[in-house]
Amino acid sequence: MSARLKRRSTGWTSNAIIGLLLTSAIVRIGITAGPAMADSTTASVDENAPIAIDTADTGSLLAALQAREIRLDERDSQISERMQALHVAETEIEEKLQALIVAEERLSATLALADGASESDLMRLTTVYENMKPKEAAALFTEMAPQFAAGFLGMMRPDVAALIMTELEPEVAYSFSVVLAGRNANVPTD
Repeated sequence: MSARLKRRSTGWTSNAIIGLLLTSAIVRIGITAGPAMADSTTASVDENAPIAIDTADTGSLLAALQAREIRLDERDSQISERMQALHVAETEIEEKLQALIVAEERLSATLALADGASESDLMRLTTVYENMKPKEAAALFTEMAPQFAAGFLGMMRPDVAALIMTELEPEVAYSFSVVLAGRNANVPTD
């Protein structure tokens, strides 16, 4: 906050407090003046007599107002410092959030690349198995775990997969068929 704004805000505060005090004094005078006017026995007033002013009360009141103004200025500067610290923290958080978004996008791209490469490798291997002689491919598939072999058979062209299945032992072909038939059984239908 600039010095000019501080002076304005503290001046406004002081003026407001002084205005409230003057209003309070006027109200008190009005309250005490009513009964005094109603009193039928009025004392004679010497118009030349000096007016009594209690300077001790005025001095302590002024000191209290000045102390309050100092406290308000300190509080205002503390609030300004907090606001500035919050603004700096907000900027840092925004920068870190943007860095996280960029990192997430890079990670997603890397995962997509890895998934694509893995899928490409599986398709290439499936093509190799499709191009093998059915008897040789059947011997190789017999050595594989049923879930693993069934995955390759499911990706092959149906005519090639059928030729390989005819070369397998009936128990092995049955186990591959069970895996192929049941692999989508747990897929949600909703």
